[in-house]
Amino acid sequence: MNQAGNKILIVDDEIAVAEVVSLYLQKEGYECMLAHDGRVALAKMDERPILVVLDINLPEVDGLSVLSTIREKYPDTGVIMLTARRQEIDRIYGLELGADDYMVKPFSPAELVARVKAVLRRMEGSASGGAQSSALVFDDGALEIDPLSHSVKVNSSEIELTATEFSLLKFMAEHPRQVFSRDQLLDSVWGMTDYVDPNTVTVHMRRVREKIEENPGKPRWLQTVWGVGYKFIPDQSA
Repeated sequence: MNQAGNKILIVDDEIAVAEVVSLYLQKEGYECMLAHDGRVALAKMDERPILVVLDINLPEVDGLSVLSTIREKYPDTGVIMLTARRQEIDRIYGLELGADDYMVKPFSPAELVARVKAVLRRMEGSASGGAQSSALVFDDGALEIDPLSHSVKVNSSEIELTATEFSLLKFMAEHPRQVFSRDQLLDSVWGMTDYVDPNTVTVHMRRVREKIEENPGKPRWLQTVWGVGYKFIPDQSA
């Protein structure tokens, strides 16, 4: 990651909510910045927070537009969305735009802290390479996954993935042909199954396919096992 330090940007137009979240995160040693509208949030991105806690309902610039800009300009920044329970479509759209996780209001600040730590662990694992340090190469070099440089190449062209997308692809590639349910992937990649919608896995899997597969509707590597889950096929002859 390019960011340094432990700075977290909390973006919520409900000042009391933002301040409570900030207090909980500060107790865990994080430095917090607050923004109460989307325009200020985008300005504060120049300070390169490692993670953004982002509400969807914001004045000036809405949260989904802020998320889209973050993913375009700061792809290595973690993002956790905050949404109202009735906004299921917005939650799915937010995941499609590249949010790492989301929480539904009202929520427990302690649970949010746990989510923040889980996202940062995935980001750190992706950046360090985790247990697997050597590059993973498939189909005679058609797909290359390098944990040390946090890079993915398809036919020698570099593909940009978020930290969560990279962690998901890396995990699947490290367990070729093994079938994983969505709950198993939530546990292994997200680090939690409680309170996380399994649709999170579905959306992230679709995003990775759209980025690495020539035909996402008929994937070459990340295949669906209907009624069970997903598996990674390392080469076309498998």
